[in-house]
Amino acid sequence: MLKNNFTRQDIVIACGGGVVGDLSGFVAATYMRGIDFYNIPTTLLSQVDSSIGGKTAIDNCAIKNIVGAFYPPMKVVIDPNVLSTLTNRQFNAGLVEAYKMGLTSDKSLATLIKQSEDIKEDIDEVIIKALNVKLKIVQEDPNEKGIRKILNFGHTVGHAIESSNKFDLLHGECVGIGMTYFASEEVKEEIISVLKKYNLPYYSLLSKDELFKFVMLDKKRTNNYLNIIYVSKIGECEIRQVESKEIINYL
Repeated sequence: MLKNNFTRQDIVIACGGGVVGDLSGFVAATYMRGIDFYNIPTTLLSQVDSSIGGKTAIDNCAIKNIVGAFYPPMKVVIDPNVLSTLTNRQFNAGLVEAYKMGLTSDKSLATLIKQSEDIKEDIDEVIIKALNVKLKIVQEDPNEKGIRKILNFGHTVGHAIESSNKFDLLHGECVGIGMTYFASEEVKEEIISVLKKYNLPYYSLLSKDELFKFVMLDKKRTNNYLNIIYVSKIGECEIRQVESKEIINYL
């Protein structure tokens, strides 16, 4: 951008998936202390989740999203038709983030994903429902001081699996597995059945100790405590503050 004489009057446009959006937003947030940024997400995961809310980041030292900024785009443009270019694996991995919204905040969304006979036919409704959940949350808590933390359901262990596997698994696949650790037995069974329905992995071969090591690198850890999101009933969740040493009991 420097070589091409970008100024504060120029803009950054992200056209791609979550990584493209995160990197573009991070560059926009830091170039000349911030220039305008527009996002055109082209994967299901980015359309239902990462394209809105202003989280921009990059990985560093194999730690997921450890460097970044809150920097909302000026506008987000979503066209579900571009999803026809995705592989089934990419599509289903993105669906996990929408399912996460349903599990924590909208039972009707979780039920739609569970019962859909043709998810690609229902995808417009899925995207709208997921975005409505996230918009409501980030408008109330833009910088993740309170309720926005519930959007991290599945991510504490999910990021640990992602990092420890050197990113061999997709983000959504890791989040899907991660959700099973912080749910009641009833909800866990339902999560596993939905993951199986969409040919997604539903367990990790990593030991407790390996997972624990990576979980302790979580940027959401404060002193000796970690906030975890726990779902005991579909459509509802709670934020639990757990001592770091107690996390291993969940693993």
